[in-house]
Amino acid sequence: MTAASTATAAPAVSAERPSIPLCVEFTGGLELLFSKTRQHRILLPSVDPSGQQPTTIAYLIHWLCNNLMTDDRREMFILDDCVRPGILVLINDADWELEGEEGYELREGDSIVFVSTLHGG
Repeated sequence: MTAASTATAAPAVSAERPSIPLCVEFTGGLELLFSKTRQHRILLPSVDPSGQQPTTIAYLIHWLCNNLMTDDRREMFILDDCVRPGILVLINDADWELEGEEGYELREGDSIVFVSTLHGG
């Protein structure tokens, strides 16, 4: 059985800035970068910190690195401010390329899965 963690967003969530509950999962070894925990339930603000745009996957990726990642090896997850090649991202079981990649606007109850396809040899 896999342990799950719960984290909340750094910016305060209020009635003016409602939150988005999400389930984020890491597999293929990526869980080692995130407290050795596969599944995390998090709350993010529904708009980015500027208050101008809805929260996107791009914001989620940076939030994960800054708030949930416990390992110093960020390069194992991101490269040039994007998910590194070799990591499959699924949004509600669909490839993120079909959903607009980093521009996808997160919605309540979304399930985001990061799957590493990188293997040592």
